[in-house]
Amino acid sequence: QVQLVESGGGLVQAGGSLRLSCAASGRTFSSRTMGWFRQAPGKEREFVAFINWSGGSTYYTNSVKGRFTISRDNAKNTVYLQMNNLKPEDTAVYYCNADTIWSNFRDPLPGNYWGQGTQVTVSS
Repeated sequence: QVQLVESGGGLVQAGGSLRLSCAASGRTFSSRTMGWFRQAPGKEREFVAFINWSGGSTYYTNSVKGRFTISRDNAKNTVYLQMNNLKPEDTAVYYCNADTIWSNFRDPLPGNYWGQGTQVTVSS
């Protein structure tokens, strides 16, 4: 079992930056893949970013490549999402996910563990 708690969301103007954090409970964090997903109003939840257990491999959805960076600190049981050059279309609730499932053929799929979500609102 793992519990995830996100923080760092808020209201920012277009072009601004935010850093989301996701703190995980338990002693197995360093062996888990992690991901960030988001859900905008009226839309399905979508994949944003993936990181493997060591942090040595990352993957992003096309719309955030070059603007978002996922990272992790296994000593702190925390995964981060640095979001730069934010756009109004990035507005969504952002969710941290554990045991995110890598695929060679499509975007990573969510694992079984979710945080409660944190709201990110980007004004134009």
